[in-house]
Amino acid sequence: MERRDFLRAAVIGSTVATLGFSVTRESIAYPAKTGPSPYGALQAADANGIELPAGFASRVIARSTQQVAGTGFTWHSAPDGGACFADGTGWIYVSNAEMGTGAGGVSAIRFDANATITGAYSILSGTTRNCSGGPTPWNTWVSCEETDFGYNFETDPWGAKAPVRRDAMGRFKHEAVACDPDRKVIYQTEDTTDGCFYRFVPTIWGDLSSGTLQVLVESGTTLSWVTVPDPDGSSTPTRDQVAGAKIFNGGEGAYYRNGICYFTTKGDNRVWAYDAAANQLHVAYDDNLTSNPPLTGVDNITGAAVGDLYVAEDGGNMEICIITPDDVIAPFLRVTGQSASELCGVAFNPAGNRLYFSSQRGTSGSSSGGITYEVAGPFRTAL
Repeated sequence: MERRDFLRAAVIGSTVATLGFSVTRESIAYPAKTGPSPYGALQAADANGIELPAGFASRVIARSTQQVAGTGFTWHSAPDGGACFADGTGWIYVSNAEMGTGAGGVSAIRFDANATITGAYSILSGTTRNCSGGPTPWNTWVSCEETDFGYNFETDPWGAKAPVRRDAMGRFKHEAVACDPDRKVIYQTEDTTDGCFYRFVPTIWGDLSSGTLQVLVESGTTLSWVTVPDPDGSSTPTRDQVAGAKIFNGGEGAYYRNGICYFTTKGDNRVWAYDAAANQLHVAYDDNLTSNPPLTGVDNITGAAVGDLYVAEDGGNMEICIITPDDVIAPFLRVTGQSASELCGVAFNPAGNRLYFSSQRGTSGSSSGGITYEVAGPFRTAL
C-alpha cells in the first residue's frame, strides 16, 4: 500500500498502533522534509571543486583513461555504480563502466588499512552499459546491464574467480539489486519509464544459478509478489507479462537495511521504502512534498550504519544528499564545475569513515573524463 504519510498520528512510542508491528525511527515519519544537515553547512569548494561540511576532505583516487596511481592499471570510462568489500584490514572498491556494446565491465581498487592504494584491476569486461548493481552477503558484486534484455553478472571483487552471467535473474533493463538476507531474496529495479520492481528468489540462498523471478503487483491497497512466466523476456518484456504489475518511473539505485528496501525513481524524483516485513510501500522522499527540495535527479543510494541514507544526483546541482533517520533531507556535498556529469557509485568503506563516489563525465562532460573520489571525515557513528 502506497502512503505519503506513514500514519504520524498513530505513532505511540516505537510502534504503530493501527498496524501492530514495531518500526524504527527511520520508518515512522515519511516523507523526508528539507532541513539542516547534521554536518552543518557546506564550505567553500576545495581544490577538487567539492563543497563539503567542515572537517571533511576529498581526494581523487582514479581518472578515466588514466592509470590508477602506483598500479599501472588504466581506470575505465563512465564509472557508475559501486560498492566496498572488506579485505583483511583494508578494503576493495568496485566500480561499473557504463559503456556501450562490449565496452562495459567492472574495475576494482584495493586499499590497505591506511587507505593507501595497493592495486587495481579488472573483474569483468566485454559487457554493455554496466550501470549499477549491488553487493551480496557472500562477498560478490552483481553488476547489471542497463539495456533492453540486459543480464546480471556475478563478479569476484578479488578477481580470483571468473564472472558468471546469471540468466535466472531475468533479462530486462537492469539498474540495481539489493539483497535481503532475512527473506533470502534479491530486489531489482528496472530503468524504464514503465519499469517494475522485482525480486529474485534463489533456489539456494547464496547461489544465483537458479531461482524464481517475481514482480510486485498492486491490487487496490494490496501488494503481492507474482512469478514472471518468462524471465528471459524475449517474446514479451518481463514488465508486461503480469497483469497489475506496479509501475515505477525510471528505477535507479537500491539499498536494503533492517527489513526495508529503499530504492529510487528518477522520473518522479522519489525515494521509495518497501517494508518487506509488513509488505507495504511508502514514499520516503518526493521533491513535490517539501519546500526548496535539495534532491532532484535521484540516482544511486547507499546507507551508513548509523541509519543515514545518501542519495546521489544525476543532474540537479550535482549533490549527494543525506536523509536522516528523523526524515530530514539536506545536501551532504556538492560538486562544482561539472554540470554535464552525474554522481554515482556512492559506497562506504567497512569502517564507515570514508565515502566513495564517481562523477561519471567529470569536468569534460565526456565518458572518458570520469573521476572517482574519496571523502574522509567525521562521519557520525551515533545519533
